[in-house]
Amino acid sequence: MNKKLAILLMTILVTVSLSTTSFGQQKPRPSRRPARAATDETQAVEKDFSEALRVIERNYVDGSKLDYNSAYKSSILGMLRSLDPHSNYYDRDEYEELKTDQRSEYFGIGASIQSYFFGDDGDTFVTATFQNSPAARAGLRFGDRIVAVDGIKMTGKPSLEVRDKIRGPRGSVVKVTIERAADNRLQTVDITRDVVPQPSIPDAYMIKPGVGYIDMTRGFNYTTTEELQDALDQLHARGMTSLVLDLRNNPGGFLDQAIHVAEVFLPNGQLILTQKGRNGLRDNTYLSGNNAADSVPLVILINQFTASASEIVAGAMQDHDRALIVGETSFGKGLVQSIIPLDGGAGLTLTSAKYYTPSGRLIQRDYADSGLYDYYTHGGSKRSDSATAKIIGPEKKTDSGRPVYGGGGIAPDEAVGPRTVTVAQRRLLGPIFAFARELVNGRIPAPATYRVRGAINFEHELKPTDFVVTDSIVRAFRDFVAADPNFKNSVALMDRNRAFLELQLRFNLAQAAYGRVMAERVFLATDDKQLARAVDVLPRARDLAMTAKHSTQP
Repeated sequence: MNKKLAILLMTILVTVSLSTTSFGQQKPRPSRRPARAATDETQAVEKDFSEALRVIERNYVDGSKLDYNSAYKSSILGMLRSLDPHSNYYDRDEYEELKTDQRSEYFGIGASIQSYFFGDDGDTFVTATFQNSPAARAGLRFGDRIVAVDGIKMTGKPSLEVRDKIRGPRGSVVKVTIERAADNRLQTVDITRDVVPQPSIPDAYMIKPGVGYIDMTRGFNYTTTEELQDALDQLHARGMTSLVLDLRNNPGGFLDQAIHVAEVFLPNGQLILTQKGRNGLRDNTYLSGNNAADSVPLVILINQFTASASEIVAGAMQDHDRALIVGETSFGKGLVQSIIPLDGGAGLTLTSAKYYTPSGRLIQRDYADSGLYDYYTHGGSKRSDSATAKIIGPEKKTDSGRPVYGGGGIAPDEAVGPRTVTVAQRRLLGPIFAFARELVNGRIPAPATYRVRGAINFEHELKPTDFVVTDSIVRAFRDFVAADPNFKNSVALMDRNRAFLELQLRFNLAQAAYGRVMAERVFLATDDKQLARAVDVLPRARDLAMTAKHSTQP
């Protein structure tokens, strides 16, 4: 970044005279540099910034080694942080990653990787490959240890750093040196990077007769509404009469996609969202235009990481009594960002409006007296009481007269706490993975049904009889950890966490055989009390859907 660009961005923030893209997280329009306002105020900002930089260069102890890019970037971020927690500056690499996250795809090899620590040493392993991905075609398997990438040693590095080394431009070749889980031999594999699909709906299936489940946990991208409609069509064809839509951990994304997702379930003419900007310049009202809205009874799952666009959907469904909301109070983001491409490949997201749910709720949490860390972690506690957290804000009414509140996210109609993993259970994750790695490769005395040969079978639907963890397998795990000095404390832990051990081990085995998406069903079916409650309250959701339907009829 150069000095001229840094000063220009300051001018933008001082004048707030935006003339670029539209509202938050929508597809960015081509870059168009805002006109520079030649006012006394902005000239004073330029002068002060230049003078401060000269003083630093002359007097700072390491002024001759000053990193100008970091100085400019931190000054811009400092200004943005004084506005709100969601306005942000992205350098070229960060902006490319932001756009990648919004595309429903990325360029890489298509493998899930994870770091595990055995003793003092940490390594990154392949835990699954994606269907038809370069990694799958190259023969990577569950448990393969990543030793080096392009000749650079990866031992001891976290999985995020390994991931960044593996990703790269489409068509480029990455050399991945792995230790094969099957026979422990070292092998360097040349893999050509390609487009790897990253759908916003990874899974949709019937969790019981008549009850459909749609996993929409990955954000709102370009194809979200199309994916949702396809999933609904498939589930209806399989006899779905009620639906659980999972928005937990959904961080948001494109606002237009959130509007279209809500429109799938809301009939023509119903209000989805009101947007209010500065001086009325970005005011908009969005109504459903769907003359054939899906009327399936609906329960929506949310948690404290359900944010932004996903809160728009949950809020619209709740205000119109179209869905019953189950889980925890959502994050509470009611601000809309404009995405502004900058010269040199950088980008800026700047809050340009607020949005209101159909009942008139502003769900934005207060951020005036909290730092950035406290804001995103809810005071550093990650809001352990989020299931029962009470929202203290202006009261509004749903279509049927139920009270709802603004000022701090979407409160669930049915509060249910999250699945938790204790510190002791986290200590078992490494030993469980190491044991599963040996078990699927036939190095643990066990029935042949636990051995996984060949590539992942992505077409297999998980059955209750798949990879049941028996007493004999638990005894084999006990012998395995007792024989390894790195796991010497795990024996006592496993006795107190038998159910967790069985669940996590079955997840690993299913992941090795059927892939990550199918393995997630292990947790959903066995240890997800929020989903279980959602299924229990479906009769109430059915009554609510009837109320909503009658309230919209002439």
